[in-house]
Amino acid sequence: MRKTLYIIGLSVFVFSCTSQKNTPKTTYRPKTAVTQAKPVSNTVTEQKQKPQITKDHGIEFYTTNIADITKNDNTASYGSIVSAKPAGYNVVKTYFPAVAQNFRQKYLILHYTVLPDDKSIEVLTTQNVSAHYLVNNLGDNEIYQLVDENKRSYHAGVSAWRSDKNLNDTSIGIEIVNSGYKTDATGKKIFQPFSDEQIKKVAALAKDIVVRYNIAPTNVLAHSDIAPTRKQDPGPLFPWKKLYDEYQIGMWYDETVKQTFMVSAGADIPARYNDTAFIFLVQTALQKFGYDIFPNGRWDDATKKTIEAFQYHFRPQNYDGIMDAETWAILQALNQKYSK
Repeated sequence: MRKTLYIIGLSVFVFSCTSQKNTPKTTYRPKTAVTQAKPVSNTVTEQKQKPQITKDHGIEFYTTNIADITKNDNTASYGSIVSAKPAGYNVVKTYFPAVAQNFRQKYLILHYTVLPDDKSIEVLTTQNVSAHYLVNNLGDNEIYQLVDENKRSYHAGVSAWRSDKNLNDTSIGIEIVNSGYKTDATGKKIFQPFSDEQIKKVAALAKDIVVRYNIAPTNVLAHSDIAPTRKQDPGPLFPWKKLYDEYQIGMWYDETVKQTFMVSAGADIPARYNDTAFIFLVQTALQKFGYDIFPNGRWDDATKKTIEAFQYHFRPQNYDGIMDAETWAILQALNQKYSK
């Protein structure tokens, strides 16, 4: 009896061990093959996305964009890579660059110098004022670069547009040699024209800048736009419409839309001009467009100068600072076209 029980127990043990040894052989290998394939594939994909960093005389550069340009996110660089050099440590670029970044250069601001060529160079290179570029009036093919685009130049001063302040931090400045304006016997400002050669230079330079930095049309501005109570440059003779029509630079209104607003504007101006509510409406429209103005329901000096700056840019035939029907129609057309 004992011998019989011993034989049965031994048989069960052998069968159990045999089952345990065979089970892993049928389940383990497929799992190993699947889990090993995934990380290899991901690593290769990630490495392909990284841009090549090139060196020239020991200085590193990269120009490949791997971000979403439509969101103004761009990892392309237009200058050398500036890196820390901590004592005793090595800064590596194994994971460079991160996608979450964009350009400092958000605005392009245009100015005139109110000085001749030689004096413009002297002042903009030796005093506490500067610009990234200076466009001369010598009829040649040269444009002077005065400040690295990756650095701030001191061209905008106290300034604002929409929600942004102190635009030196976020802009590129172009100065154009021009004598500015003189005041006639009636007090009207008489501005000096720009040469055709200058405008061609400015257009080519501006086009290059706005394309590289994906600068929005609403951010290509006059100095008078960002500081309307104290600046007039580049004045009403600067051909903003030409830049818009021929080079697709900056803003301009649609004539047909302006005409649709002319009907109501023609009625508003004579009937409502001195109403506090209408003045407040005009000031709010100027503010919505981008000007740094405080709506108060009064035709005060700040409002007059802001309207004048708007007319320099968009209605240069008449820049008296008075909100007439055409100016009011143009403002509404622009707000409709470039609403936030």
